Amino acid sequence: MPRATKQSAAPFVPDTVDLDALSDAAGGCRGCDLYRDAEQTVFGAGKRSARMMLIGEQPGDQEDRAGQPFVGPAGKLLNKALEAAGIDRDLTYVTNAVKHFKYVPAERGQRRIHKKPNRTEIVACRPWLVAELHAVQPDVLVCLGATAAQALLGPSFRLTTHRGERLHLDGEVDVAGDPDVFVTIHPSAVLRGPDRDEAFSGLVEDLKKAALAL
Repeated sequence: MPRATKQSAAPFVPDTVDLDALSDAAGGCRGCDLYRDAEQTVFGAGKRSARMMLIGEQPGDQEDRAGQPFVGPAGKLLNKALEAAGIDRDLTYVTNAVKHFKYVPAERGQRRIHKKPNRTEIVACRPWLVAELHAVQPDVLVCLGATAAQALLGPSFRLTTHRGERLHLDGEVDVAGDPDVFVTIHPSAVLRGPDRDEAFSGLVEDLKKAALAL
């Protein structure tokens, strides 16, 4: 097993665009300390031919246990929003900026509560996200939430300022194809919000804008 440089997944990322090989390699990543408490690495899911890639923050409690992204409550709401926007999730690739679940320890029998990854952890995990981008080469990227947007567009990026706009990668990440980038809220923000109907409608409208770019 390769030795990781401090807080970087780069030594663990193989030089390949084979998603199965990347996923297998990610299972042994020790690029930051998040692997110590997570059940497993949660890599992206979908076809290499996907034209749209959806990027969230990190796996949650259910994703960590299942080893698949967006299978918990937020994932179910995302499925509903994609359907409402006329997007077939089976034709998308879904992943997260951070591949291990970071959480606050819970009492016995209770669900573990998500804790936001810090900038060091986001940057450490970014080589996996870049590898996925090189493998899939999507036409459209949809960043779900501020963490995903800042992973690709820099720490000063503000989702509220640029939500729903057509953007482009400009230095933080270099990938082929110059995909269109859209940013919107994370589905979990809909679940937590005071007005779920309004928040859900906003998410759907943002996804529709992204779909029009395909």
